[in-house]
Amino acid sequence: MTETADKLRNIALAGHGSTGKTSLAEVMLFKAGAINRLGRIEDGNTAMDFEPEEIKRCTSISSAFHQFAWKNHTVNLIDTPGDQNFFADTKSCMQAADGVVLLIDAVDGTKVQTEQAWEFANEFNLPVVIFINKLDRERADFFRTFKDAANCFDPKPIVLQIPIGAEADFKGVVDLIRMKTFIYDTEGKTVTGDIPSDIQEQVEREQEMLIENVAEADDELLERYLEGETLSDEEIKAGLKKGIICRTFVPVLCGSTIKSIGIDLLMDFIINGMPSPLDLGARQGIDPDTGNEIERTPDPEGPFSAFVFKTVADPYAGRLSIFRVVSGKLGADGTFYNTNKGIKERFNQLLKLAGKEQKPISGAVPGSIVAVAKLKETTSGDTLCNESHKIKFKCAESPSPIISFAISPKERADEDKIFSALAKLLEEDIALKMTRNAETKEILLSGMGQVHIETTIEKLKRKFNVEVQLKTPKVPYKETIKKKARAQGRHKKQTGGHGQYGDCWIDIEPLPRGAGFEFVDGVVGGVIPRQYIPAVEKGIIEACQKGVIAGFPFIDFRVTLNDGSFHAVDSSEMAFKIAGSLAFKKAAAEANPVLLEPIMKVEIITPDEFMGDIMGDLNSRRGRVLGMDTKGKNQVIKALVPMAEFLTYSPDLNSMTGGRGMYTMEFSHYDEVPAQISQKLIEEINKSKE
Repeated sequence: MTETADKLRNIALAGHGSTGKTSLAEVMLFKAGAINRLGRIEDGNTAMDFEPEEIKRCTSISSAFHQFAWKNHTVNLIDTPGDQNFFADTKSCMQAADGVVLLIDAVDGTKVQTEQAWEFANEFNLPVVIFINKLDRERADFFRTFKDAANCFDPKPIVLQIPIGAEADFKGVVDLIRMKTFIYDTEGKTVTGDIPSDIQEQVEREQEMLIENVAEADDELLERYLEGETLSDEEIKAGLKKGIICRTFVPVLCGSTIKSIGIDLLMDFIINGMPSPLDLGARQGIDPDTGNEIERTPDPEGPFSAFVFKTVADPYAGRLSIFRVVSGKLGADGTFYNTNKGIKERFNQLLKLAGKEQKPISGAVPGSIVAVAKLKETTSGDTLCNESHKIKFKCAESPSPIISFAISPKERADEDKIFSALAKLLEEDIALKMTRNAETKEILLSGMGQVHIETTIEKLKRKFNVEVQLKTPKVPYKETIKKKARAQGRHKKQTGGHGQYGDCWIDIEPLPRGAGFEFVDGVVGGVIPRQYIPAVEKGIIEACQKGVIAGFPFIDFRVTLNDGSFHAVDSSEMAFKIAGSLAFKKAAAEANPVLLEPIMKVEIITPDEFMGDIMGDLNSRRGRVLGMDTKGKNQVIKALVPMAEFLTYSPDLNSMTGGRGMYTMEFSHYDEVPAQISQKLIEEINKSKE
């Protein structure tokens, strides 16, 4: 079947971890004949979770792609991770979709990542359908889960199907538009029937609410509905699709991936109810030459444009760039222009991703999700286009990392390999960051959680045969002073021939936090010749890098040089540099020096029931709570916490909240370390130096 934009559906499966996204993809692919056996996550043989790290952990750590043909349409599936550690990839890949199937567990209801996936869909203005899964499980409750979602989400969820039976007796669903039941046998085969009399009244009540909600999406339908006219199935379906695309409401379907209940109905719904690339219209971008806003419509005859939303690093195949075509067509090989890098890129083969396989294809149209290998400069977030019709699309930004580890090679020989191997993984994973801390001299690898960093280290070993050690990073403490002081720095050395002589007096005083270092030349009467004054400043700058109490850099102080003496023969720049250094050390030691620590601005999102534990834990970490907000059914705590107390917070928060809490943090400012902690710290640091 030749792919055309009107017959395409690009669907992201999103939601909290363990809601059944990968299992849902597996059943869909199997039902459509795209795979010939049904894999299981527990057996490590699903089409979407194929990386060794995913099989080991039984969870998706990276978005996977596949497609199937269903009723003369092509559905591109994007199976996104649900774990907070890998959720940046979910956001990055969701922007390539035209609609989202949001899975919610019928036992656990909505969780933090459910709400975050919803926010991503809102950010990209994507239509959503909710699929309430696992209705065959003990304690599963469809209406409780629906109510939970209705309280959390806007636009409002509306019921399209209701379950027949509950928990172990769950056996089918009622379609409220067709007013038919769909009962499934143990093999997932369907029998259609009439509605049983014992639930007839409830079904009619639900249908009435559904029609009312659908009519509200269309003025003409609403008018006829209010006048008492009966709307046909076709009119309801048309009103439903319009409401979904305009995001007036969010339809709710239900089923069980394990028992294959309701999956075929969801597949039908994706075809009939979810938008094609044409339905969503133009995508906005900017003209890189003028900065003006321009747009591209999903027209196959228009100029080619696309955006790269994911990169895969393969040590053998090289870099694989995955992109979504916005407009125009692409052949099996050719060239395109990379707007971000300002270069032309050539490709020799166009690929379609089907799980771990890459299949060559002859072309791509608007809406196609395709890949090419071995582009020289292109990375995630880049726009590809026709050079004579340039455009630049804005892509999703990566979130700020929340945890960092210091890394070092296990083998000395791997020192150079670390950087090149990690650079490739950084291209693949936009949420990873690698920095070198100039103060602590450590290489820091930062990510979205401890599991995120650990899987990166596993990949590093598997893909590039590089082994590294992880350590908790050193805290970049600083030093400063609390009062004024005055001191002399005198350097006098007599050797054979010329001696060395430099003499200066300085005043040192504290500056407000964040002000840095100020040097004031207050020399009058030529007591120190002009050419030696910069040398005094240089001596002070060098000395302040090592501090006076624990060897940390000195910040936020002013030095005024205002007196001294020189020797016509023995004075030199070097002598005055040493004198400046000596003066600083003496003055700083007398000016009540103190240790400063970095304070982080933290935002913690947690379900209500864990508030007490988290507040108590923050107090024990010397945290200062700034305020609290409600977000859906979660609480958001904003606080300032010393970095030293928060380096290993990720696993602690997980254990406190059963994996349901999440947090972000960023540097705020430096503040004084309390005296009793400071004393202990200084003793430990000085002891370690010995």
